[in-house]
Amino acid sequence: MSLIGGMSDQLSLLAVGWPQLPSDPSENMSGSLILGGIAFFVTLLTGGVVIDLLRRQNLGKEIRVDGPQTHYSKRGTPTMGGSMVIAVLVGLALLFDVAGRHSVLLPISVAIFGGIIGALDDIESLVGRSKGGMSARKKFLLLLIVAIGAALILHLPEPYGFGLRHMYVPWLGRYDIGILYMPAAVLFIAGMGHAVNLTDGLDTQAPGLLAIAFVAYGIIAYQQGQIGVVTFCFIAVGALLGFLWYNAHPAQVFMGDVGALGLGAALATCAFMTGQWLLLPIVGIVFIAEALSVSIQVYFFKRSGGKRRIFKMTPLHHHFELSGWQETQIAMRFWIIGMVGGLIGVAMALS
Repeated sequence: MSLIGGMSDQLSLLAVGWPQLPSDPSENMSGSLILGGIAFFVTLLTGGVVIDLLRRQNLGKEIRVDGPQTHYSKRGTPTMGGSMVIAVLVGLALLFDVAGRHSVLLPISVAIFGGIIGALDDIESLVGRSKGGMSARKKFLLLLIVAIGAALILHLPEPYGFGLRHMYVPWLGRYDIGILYMPAAVLFIAGMGHAVNLTDGLDTQAPGLLAIAFVAYGIIAYQQGQIGVVTFCFIAVGALLGFLWYNAHPAQVFMGDVGALGLGAALATCAFMTGQWLLLPIVGIVFIAEALSVSIQVYFFKRSGGKRRIFKMTPLHHHFELSGWQETQIAMRFWIIGMVGGLIGVAMALS
């Protein structure tokens, strides 16, 4: 059986309409939730050791000199903590899930390669490094390569890929968009990785919002009977919740680009595997808002010759910090918005 040929029947059913639930969905869903719980405890129990290792290796984050002054105290906090999330996610998914569901290899691969790009950026942004991190253009171009590879696997016909070429429009139905599927997948996968990276600027904000989004797509995948995707999503949720134990304000460790790029791109990949990728801007509404704030700021700043700004500072969470909101207030309120987006996204998918 080929790697792609071993993909579950549920994904291939997307070509003819909404797939049916498996014959015993409760058992499969229970297994996915249990693995999510295991991921939480594994991350929780190993987190302290990983943080000590990061600290001994002097992997401390440098802070933007032009950022909010309240962030200066964060200088030197260990970064690249997202590596523990990806390690637990990949390890448990491979150990318990992939033997019968080869389709899960795609989001696993995206998480790994996106994480590698993020790790390279994190290394260049450590305390004492003069570069201050990889350039945004270089980082996005490398992420585009990963996105193109994922899009090819999603779009190419079996046995080379999954043969996906449709989009679902809530209340209207399913539409074949042909070759346009490829640029859409590339844009969403690379764009979501970049958007999550921009969102990762406050304690708990990005990992919490990622957990919410993975829950939403886990539910959507379960409704379709795609238990492999369900399991991947809930393992990610468990690992992210375990990481949040250490990322709670004041954070003992930052997720870093290794987690933001890898997990953001993997989230978008899961969205495409469910066919409900048009809902990603709703489920990930805060990620989109953060990315748009940067684009809007840059556009108006350049058009005005450096004289006009729409926001006090971008990404968007910095604007609210400079407006007097506390860091914990911003993170919690953005979580609330993310939860509402997740609820609406799931509701639209179930419609």
